[in-house]
Amino acid sequence: MSQPTRSSAAGGFFIAAGALGGTVIGLVLRQPSLGFLGGLAIGAGIALAVWLIDRRRRGE
Repeated sequence: MSQPTRSSAAGGFFIAAGALGGTVIGLVLRQPSLGFLGGLAIGAGIALAVWLIDRRRRGE
């Protein structure tokens, strides 16, 4: 029998949270578009880090 596969960690939450958080911060600073893009970039970076860590743990 084969071993059960472990599900991978999801990083999509960080992308969404970064976009929303960046927009809120951008609204406070009167630059919502810039805040959205900055938050999206930070969230995508964290999601990428989660993916790389998960991939390393799984031994791929």
